[in-house]
Amino acid sequence: MSSHDLFIIILFFGILVAAAPVLGSWIAKVLTGEQTILSRLLGPLEHGIYKVAGVDPGQRMGWKEYAWSVFLFNMAGFGVLLATLLVQGWLPLNPGGAANMRWDIAVNTAVSFMTNTNWQFYSGEGPEGVSYLSQMTGMCVQNFLSAATGIAVMAAMIRGLKSRESSSIGNFWSDVTRTTLYILLPLALVLALALISQGVPQCLDGPTQVVGLNGIEQSIPHGPAASQIAIKHLGTNGGGFFGNNSCHPFENPTPLSNLLEVAGLLLISCACPYAFGVMIGNKKQGWIIFAAMMVMFIGMSALSLWAEHSVNPIYGQGVSMMEGKEVRFGITNSSLFSVATTVTSTGAVNCMHDSMSPIAGGVALFNMLLGEIIFGGVGCGLYGMLLFAIITVFLCGLMVGRTPEFLGKKIEAREVRWAMVGILVTGVTVLLMSGIAAGADVGRAGILNHGPHGLSEILYCFGSQANNNGSAFAGLGVGSTPFYSLLGGLAMFLGRFGAIIPVLIVAGSMAAKKVVPQAMGTMRTDNGLFLVLLIAVVFIVGALTFFPALALGPILEHLLLSSGISL
Repeated sequence: MSSHDLFIIILFFGILVAAAPVLGSWIAKVLTGEQTILSRLLGPLEHGIYKVAGVDPGQRMGWKEYAWSVFLFNMAGFGVLLATLLVQGWLPLNPGGAANMRWDIAVNTAVSFMTNTNWQFYSGEGPEGVSYLSQMTGMCVQNFLSAATGIAVMAAMIRGLKSRESSSIGNFWSDVTRTTLYILLPLALVLALALISQGVPQCLDGPTQVVGLNGIEQSIPHGPAASQIAIKHLGTNGGGFFGNNSCHPFENPTPLSNLLEVAGLLLISCACPYAFGVMIGNKKQGWIIFAAMMVMFIGMSALSLWAEHSVNPIYGQGVSMMEGKEVRFGITNSSLFSVATTVTSTGAVNCMHDSMSPIAGGVALFNMLLGEIIFGGVGCGLYGMLLFAIITVFLCGLMVGRTPEFLGKKIEAREVRWAMVGILVTGVTVLLMSGIAAGADVGRAGILNHGPHGLSEILYCFGSQANNNGSAFAGLGVGSTPFYSLLGGLAMFLGRFGAIIPVLIVAGSMAAKKVVPQAMGTMRTDNGLFLVLLIAVVFIVGALTFFPALALGPILEHLLLSSGISL
């Protein structure tokens, strides 16, 4: 690893740590309804939206009403996107001649973008892709709204923890509107302009036909790319405007655009723990959650970088492992991107994860299998980690005889049950559907590699979809039959709402509790000891759930490779 690589790593982590309190304070102001410097400009638009929609932003919602609002709002977005994809070939703004999407691929795609997953069974450009109208009014809109939904649910969870003997956890319509207007839109505008400055296209022109030096005609794609790429990173959506995602030279043309995109993956998610600390009136507690996430992120990054820079015994010394990587990014930038995109449930990629070393590919897989907790999706990472915090407090209270309390509220059976449901639902979904795919002839037919790597491909497929990540291992043939598209669509749906509903139940239950004063037996949750315990519980749950599958996949492949065996 060169000094330039070290500089990139330090700069990257420095940006995240420095931006967290600044952006976190802004997010807290927006979610608490405070005035911001954008209120005068966007306030009339906000109130206009409420008036047109017939929404009373001051109406308080219990957890059931909030959950129904989340579900119905997202299902409406699913319906609009599905209809658009099914008839896009007959609609305007289709200079590339995209055909109407196959029904099962359309269902999978609509579920994917509605759930903040952005898994893609299609290539962005060409007749088999999507039209500009679908990209702008479908995918791009859902990139904003699915991200806003995650932040809104996070806000509801924070209010539940903060409220005292209340039946309300906020107003979903106000949360999603304010998040979109005051957080996502301004940040996306700034990042889109920055990407345009680096050469990312933003236009409505159709593909340009040119004749190359070899005399063969080529089709060079264009389109409204920068606007969608900006929000797909900031909203931890993922997906690609072009088929090759952030590997594509138009989607990610320079090392600077790469730094902007990989930092954009984490900016809002890194700021959410600080916003949590501000909103509950205990910044130290927010920093402890941030530190737990950052320690795991740094550890995963270090392991991936070590694996990618190590010697491959098949090729020997002096051979850089550049298969599946862009020369303009190199090993370090590719490895950092792979970890960042899988800890944040984003799914954007700047290299082919299928070509990474077994350990680096296993790190990307394990990041997703842990759930959306190592920063995770915007909002989702924080509320997922808060479920783990509740379980940690409860387990430690049982072990040492201390009162299981979190932020002054007693943790009881109802909260523990639903917290475990929210934590385990994705793991059960991944293992069940991976087992179905591995056991079915049609599922095994899509495997392009034999042995443990083939198992990793299946695990990655459903781990990515159930955890609303969207990245692909790029070695599994999934598009020829409806098997993977429909099973994957179900995995994305269960992974999204199977976590959101338990979170809102816990939020409603905690909001109704009274705050009890700290006593000698109360376990503190804003110190280094709790930080260590929280990380330990996360990895213990992850290890117990997925270690057997990982042992037969990337771990076995690494051991075989170390012995000079390549399958």
